[in-house]
Amino acid sequence: MDVVESMIEAAQRLSAICDAAIPVLEKKSSVEHATNPLNYAWPHHVQYLEKWGGLGATTLLLGMNPGPWGMAQTGVPFGATGVARDFLEIEARILETPANAHPKRPIEGMGLERQEVSGTRIWNLMEDHYGSAKSTFEHLFVVNHCPLLLLGERGQNITPNNVPAAVIAPVLEACDEHLREVVDILGITCIIGIGKYAEQRARKALNASKTGAGTSPSGREITIDTCWHPSPASPLANKNNGKDWRENVVACLQRNAR
Repeated sequence: MDVVESMIEAAQRLSAICDAAIPVLEKKSSVEHATNPLNYAWPHHVQYLEKWGGLGATTLLLGMNPGPWGMAQTGVPFGATGVARDFLEIEARILETPANAHPKRPIEGMGLERQEVSGTRIWNLMEDHYGSAKSTFEHLFVVNHCPLLLLGERGQNITPNNVPAAVIAPVLEACDEHLREVVDILGITCIIGIGKYAEQRARKALNASKTGAGTSPSGREITIDTCWHPSPASPLANKNNGKDWRENVVACLQRNAR
């Protein structure tokens, strides 16, 4: 089985576990609406894997979980619709809004006009730094640790670390296993957590200390690092009109270059 086929199968296994967990998340936590882009937006996500998953990347950028204007619409991590269409070359497919989706967060897919700021920042920086999508994915691949969009009653994002541990644990265990699978499938040697939460999940999944390297299932040493998150809610990301954030990410990429 080749790299892309293995990535597809790993994503499908994670998706099935997440689908099964949704009723429990909605019943036993403050999450009112949990939806799975790996399911309803699979026609987009599979394009992302097929186009960019087998180009030899050895660095993995790890996000936390989707936002309503990015991956929730495009099926691509940090997938603002503009960059998903123009940079990542994802072709629009008709998507159905899940029955349990928040009524204020319908799934418009690639036609959504609102652009996710975090996704626009991440992918525009990758284009500036590497020059093209092909060159980007020859160096790195981007995955969200958890694929579920978690929303509260008002439509606010709920991050996985704000769901009761006993409720979210089976999902996070599956996400950790998926991360380990991706690391071995792609031959990853470095994980860069986009924000501290993602770094912490990588360290847990790969049995790394707070500062040391992790170990892949096949026994390979995995460097684990972190860069600032591009969220518009982050003062670090907004400082000097984003200049400091861009420098932070580029420095992280350069010190982990292979």
